[in-house]
Amino acid sequence: MKLYSAYMAPSPRRSRMALAEKGITGVEVINIDLAGGENLKPEFRERNRMAKVPVLELDDGTCISEGSAIYRYLEEIQPEPNLLGRTAVEKAIIEMWDRRLENALFMPIGQCFQHTSGFFKDRMTPIAEWGQEAGKLAGKFLPVLEQQLEKHEYVAGDRFSVADITALCSLEFGKVIQLRITDEFPAIQRWHAHMKARPSYTA
Repeated sequence: MKLYSAYMAPSPRRSRMALAEKGITGVEVINIDLAGGENLKPEFRERNRMAKVPVLELDDGTCISEGSAIYRYLEEIQPEPNLLGRTAVEKAIIEMWDRRLENALFMPIGQCFQHTSGFFKDRMTPIAEWGQEAGKLAGKFLPVLEQQLEKHEYVAGDRFSVADITALCSLEFGKVIQLRITDEFPAIQRWHAHMKARPSYTA
């Protein structure tokens, strides 16, 4: 298998962490130059028409993009250690939190970065006002996450799941928009320290 990635980007980091947590080795990681527009070239678009990373290319040439789809594929080929839940309730809770994190934290941070940094101004029309509003929306989710982590060791309950991966990659990417885990969020700080101790943190 090959994973088309980009070292500093949060989306492919989610896939690299999932691979590490699963203990799946032998995957060739190919870093794409996003700033240089390598993802926009025809040869990459053949793998993903959306021109986004990550893309997991299987040995038969099948290409899977989108973080949640890659999570699902990895879980199917290697069920343990389990990251998506075992029971119907656990699966639903994990997916609920993963979607909440994507919609209320991950995507707003990305929108804020894209629309206020000018990083992709050669391929989009930044709207600074929307970027600023998206950053505020991301910040509003932190109290929600804090309340959840006050009650549970991990984001979706009492064991590690893909929701923790999404939360970690979101919050660490949040540094680019000055979104910080301040002392007003001690439960998130505790959880974050725990996440940094996992081997997959450096994936």
